[in-house]
Amino acid sequence: DVQLVESGGGSVEAGGSLTLSCAASGRTYTNWCMGWFRQAPGKEREGLATLDSSGITAYADSVKGRFTVLLDYEQATLYLQMHSLKPEDTATYYCAADLVTVEPSLVEREYYYWGQGTQVTVSA
Repeated sequence: DVQLVESGGGSVEAGGSLTLSCAASGRTYTNWCMGWFRQAPGKEREGLATLDSSGITAYADSVKGRFTVLLDYEQATLYLQMHSLKPEDTATYYCAADLVTVEPSLVEREYYYWGQGTQVTVSA
């Protein structure tokens, strides 16, 4: 099994930056895919950024150029660096991982393991 714990959420003014962390624990796997999603009240969960075990990344158009996904292999921690934040970025942010989907994916149903979420609030 894989356990994921997000942290780093908070409140920030528009134009500011935040970095979210997702600490992964459990067995070590060779092939995997991890991603960041968010869900705003009344909206569907949206895939934002993904990274696979070969280092390939992919981003949603809504965050491309503003968000960066990074992995610290030694610390088994996935990061989401967020810059130029907008009020519409306000949501609960989730980290996800999967061992079957081993290519970058922004599709929610392709992930089995999920963290508990961390809230990001961007004020105008």
